[in-house]
Amino acid sequence: MELGSVVVIESPIGQIAIGATDHGVAEIAILEPGERRAEFQNTSKSSTQAKAGSKQLTEFFSGQRKTFELELDLRGTEFQQSVWKAIASLDKGKVLSYAGLAQQIQKPLAARAVGGAVGANPVPLIIGCHRILGSGGTLTGYSGGGGLRTKRWLLDFEGISYKS
Repeated sequence: MELGSVVVIESPIGQIAIGATDHGVAEIAILEPGERRAEFQNTSKSSTQAKAGSKQLTEFFSGQRKTFELELDLRGTEFQQSVWKAIASLDKGKVLSYAGLAQQIQKPLAARAVGGAVGANPVPLIIGCHRILGSGGTLTGYSGGGGLRTKRWLLDFEGISYKS
């Protein structure tokens, strides 16, 4: 088992668990009511990483932060990593379609695979996968917390227009 730490914070979209290893924030989970996250064995460094994540997420929800400055410990395929990197380059309030994201990573025929990578994003909010919309700005699925309800809240919070 990898050493790590989890901090749970309250937010406008519910409880959020921030999981970190010694290498950085590794997971953000928007918890459903009653859902719990197991604690990992703590180290001082992983605890510091998780606390930094919780502080920056709290600042994000209070409107004081637009970008995150965290070390991340992301596990995924090379393709997933390229998708997550492209999403991370989107500023708060900006959107991209799945097809546009596929174009951006130079895989124009991979919109469906991009959708799978978006859904596998281990650190939603920090890598703002809620900013990825269907063609024409349509609202599409969201795997975090309350699903589309959570995605709508995040898009509204950032002042992003979308079609239901």
